[in-house]
Amino acid sequence: MNNELNFRSAFKETLPTVLGYIGIATTVGIIGKTSGLSIMEVVLTSLIIYAGSAQLIAINLIAAANPLYTIVLAVFLVNSRIILMSTTIAKYFHKESLLKNIIIGSLLTDESFALGISKLNYTQGKLNFEWFNTVNLISYITWIISTALGALLGQFISNPQKLGLDFSIVAMFLGLLYLQVISDKSLKKSLQYIIVFLTMCLTYGSLIILPSNLVIITVTLIGCSLGVLLKHVIQ
Repeated sequence: MNNELNFRSAFKETLPTVLGYIGIATTVGIIGKTSGLSIMEVVLTSLIIYAGSAQLIAINLIAAANPLYTIVLAVFLVNSRIILMSTTIAKYFHKESLLKNIIIGSLLTDESFALGISKLNYTQGKLNFEWFNTVNLISYITWIISTALGALLGQFISNPQKLGLDFSIVAMFLGLLYLQVISDKSLKKSLQYIIVFLTMCLTYGSLIILPSNLVIITVTLIGCSLGVLLKHVIQ
């Protein structure tokens, strides 16, 4: 990463995450096709929903002929964490128009959020529309194309888990976490390691006692609160 906030910089810095998008979106496409959806229906889930875990839930609910309100509610709950991320990012675009803020928020993902937070370490805490919108658009287009490719492959693959493609999203986030830790000079490394460890413990415990669709939002809220508290104690 560098301190430039332009199209060229955004394109180069988004490429590593694109590989993760290709793997997980292809898997979504394969699962969608093997669940009984048509190629067009699978692609529409990416165009409209654009969220890996939420898409998989929606695909399963659609395949099971669940009512529309159930599908909408499930997708909202799973993706509600984006509200927190949008609130965090919004302060860097308060001088931009409402339309630009809507565009940024509509295409925001876990990966683009993480990339943006990492970028702040190189730009003295600044972001702009050109850089972030480029990141979002590259990610969105890659996701749609990869989903379509997965749907086409789904005609010949019966069990996508055997290929290990579902691990690509985990690998991508491990890479983003590593880049965040080594580039953030404003926080002590010991504090970052403690928060990572506590988040892992919270995630493990939440998976045992909470429904899977509430784990991410719960861990995010508790983890952020603990992070703020520990920051004041340690620093």
